[in-house]
Amino acid sequence: MRLRGRKGIRENIESQTDLVILNPQQYKGKWHEVFGNDNPIYAELGMGKGRFISEHSRLNPNINYIGIDMYDELIRRSSEKAREAHTLEDGTCDVSNIRLVIWNIEKIEEIFAPDELQRVYLNFSDPWPKNKHARRRLTHAGFLHKYTDILNEWGEIHFKTDSQSLFEFSLNSFADMGLRMRNISLNLHEDGPNPEHIMTEYEMKFSSRGVNIHRCEVVIGEKVLEAHLAELKGRK
Repeated sequence: MRLRGRKGIRENIESQTDLVILNPQQYKGKWHEVFGNDNPIYAELGMGKGRFISEHSRLNPNINYIGIDMYDELIRRSSEKAREAHTLEDGTCDVSNIRLVIWNIEKIEEIFAPDELQRVYLNFSDPWPKNKHARRRLTHAGFLHKYTDILNEWGEIHFKTDSQSLFEFSLNSFADMGLRMRNISLNLHEDGPNPEHIMTEYEMKFSSRGVNIHRCEVVIGEKVLEAHLAELKGRK
């Protein structure tokens, strides 16, 4: 993937010490200290241009958000989205509950300690359609084992894709690990944009063209699984 960006991108993001983290491995096990509170931490792995995580962090000030991508240009674009979303009418900007991280997701376990996250978002990850590249898919068992380690007792994975083949692969991957799924949708915006779900830039573009958006939630932590099973029992 090649991105054309403005000159001075690195200098731009290096100057944003209140928002951008360039050396996340030093904060492994210390992310609550970074945010200065004990609020839940949600991470989007592969955040693209940042609309999704910026809007979520604006709407949920009592949750800490970490957006991760490996490209400087996407970090820069996401920083603009984050600051725009968090700028108040009086011109002040408070980005205290969001951080943008440059990192390769293949090494996610090097920047998060066990039980450090409460939710992982996987939005429109590269489907890697060739079978020989299956291990690179972010829902492959190799990645899922890492997620289950870094997610806490209330941990969940929220997954969206427009790729039917990746969705099928992912459902099988979740099932093979004995993970329970809920809120499975084969066409999330069938009746028009779903107001309950913030769209990524990519999602807005392709759903407007009638492309089906597939989504599911994966229950990981013991506490959230207990709550889910209790809810199901109450429906009987």
